[in-house]
Amino acid sequence: MKSEETPFEGGPLDGRVLPVLLGPTGHPPKVYRVPVPDGAGGPPTVLVYRRVQAGVSKRIGLHQGWKYAYDPTGRAGGIRWPWSKPDPAPGPVPDATPDGKPEDTHG
Repeated sequence: MKSEETPFEGGPLDGRVLPVLLGPTGHPPKVYRVPVPDGAGGPPTVLVYRRVQAGVSKRIGLHQGWKYAYDPTGRAGGIRWPWSKPDPAPGPVPDATPDGKPEDTHG
């Protein structure tokens, strides 16, 4: 398989250039996950980097390669379909039953 030297921006890998395997289309993967082992023997921390366009040529606006930008949220990403549920907002989970209203009893 072919690989390409790809720069990383932000996060712990800021400024590094690493060889990244290319897919069948000749592009690196959209999301690059780097597992970092925990020193105490716990589960590894996974750093998430997203592929972004490295630049555009000045004269005719051609694509000039790829780079990876750090994603501190670390969400899995993927395809967002129009019928998909929105991401849950951070914070406490609200109570499902309204205050002062007893549960429905059919009797």
